[in-house]
Amino acid sequence: MGDHGWVIGGGGALAGVRVVELAGIGPGPFAAQLLAGMGAEVTRVQRAGAGAFDPSGGVSTGGRARTVSLDLKDPAGVSEVLALVDDADVLMEGFRPGVLERLGLGPDVCLARNPRLVYARLTGWGQDGPLAQRAGHDINYIALVGALGSFARAGQPPTPPVNLVGDFAGGSMFLIFGVLAALYERSHSGKGQVVDTAMIDGVASLMGFVYELRSAGMWGGPPGSNLLDTGAPFYDVYACSDGGFVAVGCLEPQFYAHFLAGLGLAGEDLPQQFDAAGWPVLRARFAEVLLGRTRDEWAAVFADTDACVTPVLTLDEAPLHPHNAARGTYLRLDPSAPTSTPAWTPTPAPRLSRTPGHPTHP
Repeated sequence: MGDHGWVIGGGGALAGVRVVELAGIGPGPFAAQLLAGMGAEVTRVQRAGAGAFDPSGGVSTGGRARTVSLDLKDPAGVSEVLALVDDADVLMEGFRPGVLERLGLGPDVCLARNPRLVYARLTGWGQDGPLAQRAGHDINYIALVGALGSFARAGQPPTPPVNLVGDFAGGSMFLIFGVLAALYERSHSGKGQVVDTAMIDGVASLMGFVYELRSAGMWGGPPGSNLLDTGAPFYDVYACSDGGFVAVGCLEPQFYAHFLAGLGLAGEDLPQQFDAAGWPVLRARFAEVLLGRTRDEWAAVFADTDACVTPVLTLDEAPLHPHNAARGTYLRLDPSAPTSTPAWTPTPAPRLSRTPGHPTHP
């Protein structure tokens, strides 16, 4: 340990970067975990009395940092956090706007003590605006920026995805992007700054591609009728005879030709691929043929082709797929556990050639 009890990491692209994480739930701890996986030295400040899985203390990410329990309503606890801030490169927090200012831990106080500090804030609604003080969750943030309304089959209500889009893509990833951008800028200016990460902003950015297509007249229909939202029969999921599913994504004509050949439909009189008026005919025909074999039988048919057809795997199956296994995409947490019920964790991504990341779970 270094000064103030810092846990000195074992290398990685972010070795030497010191992060103070004021513990929250979900997206904040995940961002800290990813930074730690690349070598950052993380000290998590957890609410006094909170357990590792306490909802107000965030999820356990074990092995990545030390955790200190402090009462931020106690001046002594605030003083301890400020002592950590003095030596930190990054402070990450996910409180509602104004909370840390009232506690004496706002950006003005912290940057006055450490002008090189990157003060990274993560909220759903942002630091300002009419909803800034309102509660919310992933489903609410993605609803307000048009994303949730786009996740629907034709004529069906929107289907909320797992909370990857708002919390982790729009939140964690944009928080990390802001932190790394600010650290890079600091290397030239010598000055820190505040990073205001709002999940609605992040998700709106992710939806930029759809807005561009819409502006170009290429995404004009209601949800479930466009090229990438299950409107096209060659970009969808189909049921198989065993109750499993295959994912079909043969957008390009040459890949579509491989798909038709694998189905045995290469010579059949079918509507043209991009003739939307014929899509119902194509969908019905594809569904009929794909229902004739099991998921794994179709996976074998398309395994060595560019048809862009893959089996839809379960959480337990994904780590065992030959491609994932060959790349080491998942790591068994306990190699001695029975193979029938192993616990897995993804390995760090992306992969750096000289300074690779390392798993942060025990």
